[in-house]
Amino acid sequence: MAVESLRFQTIEALKNSSKGQLKYYKDWAEKGEDPLAGCNVSPSLSPQSEIILKRLSSRVSRQNLSLPSPTRDASPAQSEASLGFHAVPQSLESPASPCTPPPPSSSTGNDTSDLQTNEKQKEDDKNNAPEPNVDFSPVPASSPPPTISLLSPKATQMAGFIRMCEENQRAQAKAQLNLRQELQVRMMAAVASRESEQLKRYEELMELKQRQEHQSMMDMIEKETQESLGRQEKLKEEQQKRIKILNLRMREAEQQRLREAELERQRQADGRERLRTLNAIQEEVLQLNQLLEPATSTQTAPTTDHASYITRGNQLCSQVSEVVRATGDFPSMEDMSVVERALQEMRSLVRALQEEKAQAEERRKKEQMEEEERRKQAEMQAQQEAQKKSAALSKAKAKKQGLQTNADDCTMKFYKDLQDASNQCAQFIEDINNTKDMQTKKLRMELQKAATIPVSQISSTSGSKLREVFDKLDKLLSGRPLVSGGRSISVSQHPQALNYVSYKLAEKFVKQGEEEVASHHEAAFPIAVVASGIWELHPKVGELFLAHLHKKCPYSVPYYPAMKEGTLLEDYQRKLGYRVDAAGVEAQDSFLKRMSGMIRLYAAIIQLRWPHGNKQVPHPHSLNHAWRWLAQMLNMEPLAEVTATLLFDFLEVCGYALMNQYQGQFWKLLFLLKEDYFPRIEAITSTDQMGAVIRLKQFLEVRVQKNCLTVNLTTIRVEILHASNMAGIIMHQIFFSGLLEK
Repeated sequence: MAVESLRFQTIEALKNSSKGQLKYYKDWAEKGEDPLAGCNVSPSLSPQSEIILKRLSSRVSRQNLSLPSPTRDASPAQSEASLGFHAVPQSLESPASPCTPPPPSSSTGNDTSDLQTNEKQKEDDKNNAPEPNVDFSPVPASSPPPTISLLSPKATQMAGFIRMCEENQRAQAKAQLNLRQELQVRMMAAVASRESEQLKRYEELMELKQRQEHQSMMDMIEKETQESLGRQEKLKEEQQKRIKILNLRMREAEQQRLREAELERQRQADGRERLRTLNAIQEEVLQLNQLLEPATSTQTAPTTDHASYITRGNQLCSQVSEVVRATGDFPSMEDMSVVERALQEMRSLVRALQEEKAQAEERRKKEQMEEEERRKQAEMQAQQEAQKKSAALSKAKAKKQGLQTNADDCTMKFYKDLQDASNQCAQFIEDINNTKDMQTKKLRMELQKAATIPVSQISSTSGSKLREVFDKLDKLLSGRPLVSGGRSISVSQHPQALNYVSYKLAEKFVKQGEEEVASHHEAAFPIAVVASGIWELHPKVGELFLAHLHKKCPYSVPYYPAMKEGTLLEDYQRKLGYRVDAAGVEAQDSFLKRMSGMIRLYAAIIQLRWPHGNKQVPHPHSLNHAWRWLAQMLNMEPLAEVTATLLFDFLEVCGYALMNQYQGQFWKLLFLLKEDYFPRIEAITSTDQMGAVIRLKQFLEVRVQKNCLTVNLTTIRVEILHASNMAGIIMHQIFFSGLLEK
């Protein structure tokens, strides 16, 4: 029960408190109104207080106007009234003035009211900042002039007390005002300090926010930068991948191109190989077809069975010929299969025919064997007797006339040794020629190009290129690496590469003689200079050159091959130097032109040396070989048109050097040629073959008649020509041909 009574007392006390007297309405929350909105609003005067203040101010002004007037008969009531007037405004002033603080006794001591008062004071200070020291106390009236007091002592005392009270009240009010002002100043300072601190905190907060924003912005930028760098790295990696892919594709494309080029080269090489095989098959088919023809000695007219063999053989030959004409340079596998089937069929025909012939021959063998043997023996005896008679007559005639029908033994031995060396070298390089290895084939082609192309570049107008050509050939033969066709090659890459290069180079020199020199006689000198220099440094090339030259032009030995028994006419013509092919034997003019070119090149090589070589080393094939060749030619029976042509070409090129070397002996030899040997040439030459004979005759007549003058001129010209090196080389032919005009 005691607790119950205390509870109600507590509630009653709370109701009587300042907070408990606050009004609260339930509809504030529904209307969205703030219960503390009235407490936070700064205090202000109502419109009625403004009217009251205006009335009071007008009353005070009237009272002030009435005070200075002298009133001697003023009653104590009036003085009290006047004193009361002064007291009323002061009592009104104290609570009504917004600037005058309330006395300390009026403070309720409640924290909420103090906070509200402080906030109201802050608002009042802000609103009334321009006039902080406004004093609403009535202005004291000007002191009246001294008058004589007519009041009683008690009234005077009362008036003095009242005045003292007023003074005290005024002093108290002034003290309270000063105290209030000090409090307000301190409060303003505290508020300013607090606001300054709050402003600092706010600025710090703003700076913090700015830093945070800046940091977040920097983080975002850094993140974006990292992302951008990451994207760039990804793009870079992708680009590198693309580049790698492109490079890979390019390499694959290049490899594909190289493979295709290699396949094309392989195809061409295989095509050329198939073409050679095709030609060989065609040749074999033609030879087999000849075997199908009936022998004239045994059968005059072919039988029916034999005619069918011949017809079928001709059909197969026509079929092979059509395939050869249709294929061109690169026959296909189908073409090869066709011609191989034709070859097999032709072989089967030949075998069948041979079997039939063998059977027929066996039937006739017993009947004709003895007769055939007797006939052959008779023919052989007749031929031997005829050969013996012709040999005896030729020997007797040669002994009578002092001429030979063949070269001497020393010359023939030298010729055979050269041919044996050439054949041995050809056997050595057979491995390279017939190889199936692609690398060896490539090396063979590159070596052949490196050996033959520089020689093909030599012409009558080569000039300064001769040194370059010579250096290339010397470097190749010396085993040093040489760049040819963008590839470095050397003879050390294969055991037989040096033999192959030497063989092909010598063959190319001879070929240039029968083609280039035959068409342009002046080209013999630059080619001969290079060939002589190579011969001096690499003697094997010179030996192979002589072997090829003697094989293609046996008159350079000199050597006239004899017709042996059982030798075919075509083979004999090949030995004489003629070109024999399917079309037949070459024309005589073409034959003489080729022989002339090779003899001119040989004569130029004999007399010339490489100008940059070692002068202490003797010439590898000096002028004594020219004298030997010329003497051997004059000791052999002349051949129609051939001997005159070769003598003229040899003397026109090498005559000046022989004249300079042998002097009087050379002129004796020319005189012998003109007086004794030339009539023999005329005797065996027909009227349609007199062109070469006339040229030789004019040459001999001019030189022999002017021998004294030419000897003197040559002595002068030798010094000039040797001083001019290469120019003198080319002038050899011009000078010796123009001695008569000089």
